[in-house]
Amino acid sequence: MNIEAHLATLEKKHGVLEQELHSALLQPSTDDTTIADIKRRKLRLKDEIAKIRSTLH
Repeated sequence: MNIEAHLATLEKKHGVLEQELHSALLQPSTDDTTIADIKRRKLRLKDEIAKIRSTLH
């Protein structure tokens, strides 16, 4: 897989996590641990995306 395809995959996963977070926040039964986990995974992907982008430019 080339770098651009990998970057696109990571961005797609980040978007899915964004939707998951939005849905979780709308559900009053969602606990804080679940929300924190989603946010942590989103941040990890964001950092990886930024790292890849910095190597491309």
